[in-house]
Amino acid sequence: MPSRRPRKPKTSPSPASSPREKSAAPVAAAKPWRTVLRSPQQTHRLGQCLGTLLQGGDVLALFGELGTGKTSLVRGIADGLGAEPSAVSSPTFTLIHEYRGRLPLIHTDLYRLTAAQLDDTGLGDYLDGHTITAIEWAERWGEGLPPDRLEIHLTHHPPAARRAMLTAKGPSSSRLLIALRAHMVSSRPTRVVRQTRVQLPRPRRASH
Repeated sequence: MPSRRPRKPKTSPSPASSPREKSAAPVAAAKPWRTVLRSPQQTHRLGQCLGTLLQGGDVLALFGELGTGKTSLVRGIADGLGAEPSAVSSPTFTLIHEYRGRLPLIHTDLYRLTAAQLDDTGLGDYLDGHTITAIEWAERWGEGLPPDRLEIHLTHHPPAARRAMLTAKGPSSSRLLIALRAHMVSSRPTRVVRQTRVQLPRPRRASH
């Protein structure tokens, strides 16, 4: 079930204490990846694949107009983490929702907040190297966004599809994006090409 109140402020661990950072090997920056999501099911599948690959401490910055599928994507992420996807709703009026799966997932919506109000939310307390943080309308946070994050830009793609562009900002998000793209491409269903055999008429023998 979603958490309706932020946790109490706590001291964030120093960067050197993050297990992922200790074991992280240098990685080349991932190129932005563009894909078309032709149905809500494909949006959910993208989020689900992403959720299975998250390691803890990942920040997912979501951008897009109303109705582009941001909350649907978070439902897929929750599903991939083993949380209940049907419990995920847009946190427009309740600032922070928390879902429990393989890793804790924080889902927040900054649509109604100003930059000055963000300082009082305690959102930065969740950036602890373990919690997954999904931020809708992430542009409202501006320079406060963590430097290492995966940006997901969703736009309308007429008539009823969505276009997603994923951009990695930092080494951890680059590793995540490379793994996600490889996973999505390898699991893409192959198109079966049907072959039709055409029997040509036999030439008639000339009569003598």
